[in-house]
Amino acid sequence: MSIRFYNSLTREKEEFKEIEPGRVTFYSCGPTVHDYSHIGNFKTFIVFDLIKRYLTYRGYRVDHVMNITDVDDNIIGKVRDEETTLKALTERYTAAFFEDMETLNVLPADRYPRATDHIPEMVEMIARMIEDGHAYVHEGSVYFSIRSFPSYGELAQLDVSGLQAGASGVDTDKYDKEDARDFVLWKAWKPEDGDVFWKTDLGTGRPGWHMECSCMSIKYLGETIDIHAGAVDLIFPHHQNEIAQSEAVTGKRFVNYWLHGAHINVEDEKMSKSLRNFLTVRDIVSSPDDARAFRYLVVSNHYRTAFNFSKEVLDAARSTMRRLDNFRRRLGEVTRSGGGEDPEPLLETAHEGFVRHMDDDLNTPRAMSAVFGMVNAADDLIRDGRLDRDGARSIDGFLDEIDQVLGVFFTTPEDGGEEELPGELVALIAERDRARKERNWARADEIRDRFAEMGYMLEDTPEGTVWKRS
Repeated sequence: MSIRFYNSLTREKEEFKEIEPGRVTFYSCGPTVHDYSHIGNFKTFIVFDLIKRYLTYRGYRVDHVMNITDVDDNIIGKVRDEETTLKALTERYTAAFFEDMETLNVLPADRYPRATDHIPEMVEMIARMIEDGHAYVHEGSVYFSIRSFPSYGELAQLDVSGLQAGASGVDTDKYDKEDARDFVLWKAWKPEDGDVFWKTDLGTGRPGWHMECSCMSIKYLGETIDIHAGAVDLIFPHHQNEIAQSEAVTGKRFVNYWLHGAHINVEDEKMSKSLRNFLTVRDIVSSPDDARAFRYLVVSNHYRTAFNFSKEVLDAARSTMRRLDNFRRRLGEVTRSGGGEDPEPLLETAHEGFVRHMDDDLNTPRAMSAVFGMVNAADDLIRDGRLDRDGARSIDGFLDEIDQVLGVFFTTPEDGGEEELPGELVALIAERDRARKERNWARADEIRDRFAEMGYMLEDTPEGTVWKRS
């Protein structure tokens, strides 16, 4: 069996074929850290986690990069309104983002590069676009000429044949689909930007929003990557513009598979602050059970299908998790020492169904149906006394196995559990300890910086390296 993904570029399900055998390069759009991320954002982040977990489950090594947008129009506006600094504002909400990711059992990306740490690389890319005729300067800002890129609009299915090309004089990072135009790569400084600017060969200002993802994807994953994921509202303009500027620089296909997740509505309406239905993780999670329920709600719905969030829907997800928890408790209470019915046929059927449906563009509703078919049959075995301890352990082991994908059976620090690092990060810490003993300070610092990008702080102690959330 092979995995098939729905590719937003072709509007078809396609068999997944990685560029490098056994390795997947995966870039996903991260948070804009000017406020707490809402549950729609975290629905998307959990979908990213599901993609990565399933690819890992199927034997791939996934190199995952998620950016942190720490400069844009919204951030500058909030810095001005709160009379604070860019760093103080963005560090506060970056820390909150990592806390919420931990609450929802989202595995860390390999890197969390920040836009403000990559200004020189973005300036270099923009300069190349100017040199090659893909960009031009207008009143101190630099714009991408979409007329120079004939396939512009392909991802978003836009007809730009009648577009009035040329800079609009409006440097906003975002705009409506009906307002497609040459987009800004470098924004000249204006008084309202305050202290947020960089002095570069392009002039004094800052990069446009779209530049960071092109720059950091290419820097950390290569000029062509396997998968780029985001919410459906990023298809245009963000992802369309990423394609244009990236391929203008490299002359190569930017992304092979574009994956986009659908939205969450709240009480049948689009989430917005004006409607007072803007919900954060902190608004809906008051206990570990709430966190597990929200994660289950996301992973049990198909990622390309929008769903309506309400208290009743979250309660239903909580009830389902409680049922699964009670089922696992009953498995642990089986005392029969032998002679029980072999559950292997049930497990084989459940495993085959789970993988077959997950291979079909991560069809989690049908995959979970296969799992619950096994749970119902195993419940009958327990009730009738036909299951022994070895059989119960086999069933519980299967649930642990698929939870490598689902991530719903977890504890949090609030309910007595402690965060555990993934095995690959534990191995990196061991490598750093060896590097320090060998006085390979460059490698030790490189590993420390990598952990910092993922939101961890490493400390050196006489007993070795210890870690904590930064």
